[in-house]
Amino acid sequence: MRPTIDTSKPHSARVYDYYLGGKDHFAADRETALRAMQSWAAVRTAVRENRAFLGRAVRYLVGEAAVRQFLDIGTGLPSANNVHEVAQEVAPECRVVYVDNDPVVLMHARSLLTSSPAGRTAYIDADLRDPAAILGSPEVRDTLDLSQPVGLMLVAILHFVTDEDSPAALVATLLDTLAPGSYLVASHVTPEHDPEGVGGLERAYRQGGIAAQARTADEFAEMAFGGLEMIDPGLVLVSEWRPEETGPRPLASEVNWYGGIARKP
Repeated sequence: MRPTIDTSKPHSARVYDYYLGGKDHFAADRETALRAMQSWAAVRTAVRENRAFLGRAVRYLVGEAAVRQFLDIGTGLPSANNVHEVAQEVAPECRVVYVDNDPVVLMHARSLLTSSPAGRTAYIDADLRDPAAILGSPEVRDTLDLSQPVGLMLVAILHFVTDEDSPAALVATLLDTLAPGSYLVASHVTPEHDPEGVGGLERAYRQGGIAAQARTADEFAEMAFGGLEMIDPGLVLVSEWRPEETGPRPLASEVNWYGGIARKP
């Protein structure tokens, strides 16, 4: 049965796809994206920096922290350098479970399931707001060994969870189930460097029916990383987390996006 897609309403995964130059979006997604870009003109730069941070984070976890399994919630539409592609390039035996709640992502899930023969990938149609359904799913049980460390990926998703949905409790529920030595990778839009521009983006998303809440670095840290051991260089702009290139990087007011990695003791 093909999933039902409401093309009249934007979805964060498809808006993100538009920013990245993808093709899996509809008029409502483009309208929201363009409205947001009128306020925050550099949002495409920010999205590219966030995507690059994701790749560096996965390479760190596999190459330096010896993580071999990942739970990626808020996967988004398949594009270049998906988690399993980056991870399995370093260690082919890596296993990844992807989670998203957009029917279009579900339709393209087969593109996320091209694992190396030594590893494995799976996809769950589920929502971060229901962590019990994710953790109790057959896909997680069959693909991941939760008695061993897991890389929990919450990249560019927590700013779509407003305070009324208790995001800190959602993160804690997920982390409580994971073994000691697991890692959290998370990134989040901030209003600190361009309050007007980011505020306009929030309004554009909300007008389209997408929940959105930018947070300061302190708010993000308290919500996601409390009780965890931050990995150097700590919580920084995604463009500044162990950059691999030595050339000039975008301004903080263009990036407006924090990211970090932390270890569960």
